[in-house]
Amino acid sequence: MQEYTDLVIAFVRHNHWWALPIVFLLAFGESLAFLSLIIPAWALLVAIGALINASGLVFWPIWLAAGAGAACGDWVSYWFGFHFKDRIAHMWPLSRHTDLLPRGHAFMEKWGIPGIFIGRFFGPLRAVVPLIAGILEMDYWKFQFANVFSALVWAYVLLAFGDIGMGVAKWFGFAPWFE
Repeated sequence: MQEYTDLVIAFVRHNHWWALPIVFLLAFGESLAFLSLIIPAWALLVAIGALINASGLVFWPIWLAAGAGAACGDWVSYWFGFHFKDRIAHMWPLSRHTDLLPRGHAFMEKWGIPGIFIGRFFGPLRAVVPLIAGILEMDYWKFQFANVFSALVWAYVLLAFGDIGMGVAKWFGFAPWFE
């Protein structure tokens, strides 16, 4: 997996114009039910955040691309849950991780709309909370409000962590290898 991470980071470093679609796809994949259980794209998003500082990329378009990708991934997951309901438990990979749906259901019953925001920041929950929201037929517009707002905050946190971290590393002289 490390070689793929290095390949993506090197590609974005040398092809800045690809940063937006790549960030969108990474955030989409990280937020999409099923796929987010397999591919840890959050690490790549932090690394691309570090590139922002090191390579002179502009933060806000990349942040908006990541936020849009995350919101779209959760919207698709919500739609999937809304339309396929109980059949989802029998689909891979949830059929192998039988505890995720009941845990997500209990979480959503307890937290409701704020659970969309909270779930965005916790890996296993990020994969199932929008799916459960769809299964439970949560109000579409309330879900979308929480989805878009949390996606923008989540994207900002990941990218800023890399961006600020690289700035600190450069300040201490620890990051000449990244430029």
